Amino acid sequence: MVLQMKSPAPPIKVDTWLRGEPLTNVQPGKVYIIEFWATWCELCVAEMLDLMRLQEKYKDGGLEVVGVAADEDAPTAIEARTKLDAWLTEKCSHLNYRIAFDYTGEMKKLWREPSFSVGIPASFVVDRDGHIAFIGHPSQLDEVLPKVLNGSWRISDKAKAADAERIATSEPMAREKALKQPIDDTFWAAVKLEDWKTALWAIEGGIALMPDDINFRLAHAHLLLHKIQDMWTGLPVMRQLVRDAIDKNSEDWMVSALDQLFHPANDHSRLPPAERFAMGKELSEHILALNPPQGDSPKFRSYPAVARYHYENGNNNRAIELVELALQSLDGPEPVPDELKEHLLPDLLQALANYRGGKVCYGSLCAAPQNKLPEGAKAQPGEKNT
Repeated sequence: MVLQMKSPAPPIKVDTWLRGEPLTNVQPGKVYIIEFWATWCELCVAEMLDLMRLQEKYKDGGLEVVGVAADEDAPTAIEARTKLDAWLTEKCSHLNYRIAFDYTGEMKKLWREPSFSVGIPASFVVDRDGHIAFIGHPSQLDEVLPKVLNGSWRISDKAKAADAERIATSEPMAREKALKQPIDDTFWAAVKLEDWKTALWAIEGGIALMPDDINFRLAHAHLLLHKIQDMWTGLPVMRQLVRDAIDKNSEDWMVSALDQLFHPANDHSRLPPAERFAMGKELSEHILALNPPQGDSPKFRSYPAVARYHYENGNNNRAIELVELALQSLDGPEPVPDELKEHLLPDLLQALANYRGGKVCYGSLCAAPQNKLPEGAKAQPGEKNT
């Protein structure tokens, strides 16, 4: 059964409560925010401050915020719970709402899967009569919550249209994720063991099922070129990835393909230099044509990758110019969230310091040149979906 606006709220079944009193069911007369999050999810962590603010602002109106940590990454439930508890103690000593820990996935089955909620953070707002009033991203809560509290949201045309649009958009994504999940599970289990042949087998099965999935395609090229180092098979795969990225005129695809060729975390020593640089040149030119230096589009995603190509190709001045443009775009006309800026700045500054050969600063953050990857950096053959 689909969980949507006006559906009765499911029960709350979790392993344990790490903060606040236990709760098994929503209580009539109160409004609840059930928030799915994880410590590794930067957006989730950023939203916690807003949830604390909402809890304080509307506590007298009957609001109860409940955070559900259902995606912690650890081998066992005990390790995950210990890690989560330590994180909460260090980072959220003034937390003012409940936190539940769900390792078995029961809350996913009851709440997220029936509502087609694929990623996190994900917010569910429960009305005073115990029915779902809203499902979506927590960034929308400032608009939605006051109307839920006064009883006007669920009966509004805007709420009905928003929920219909959410289902129409999310249902295909959820069904696709369900198809991919067994492949992803096999793949990541093999990566953990460094069993590259099994990982390749899983990815090739994924490509047969979804030939246009960017994560499967990237993992395929990465495994062949950088893990198994089968150039005979890998080069044609890489050539096709480059061609498809350019044909799609997709910045994400082109940057991802360029990273396979020039990211410093990868070993490129076995790639034929002439062909590697020829592919890099073509990708870089298309990226800059799509997102030109004089335009206002954000450049912090694609320009560092293009800069790496130019730096390795001996055009150091061009590499410096591109990284400087990427840094400038952090303060461009399109606002960049502070948490994203904090995540991007260290790598951008490090690249600029390396290319200039001297110390550089942005505000209070500085970087000195280094010729190796930061300790702990590791190339991954694919990306986890969230």
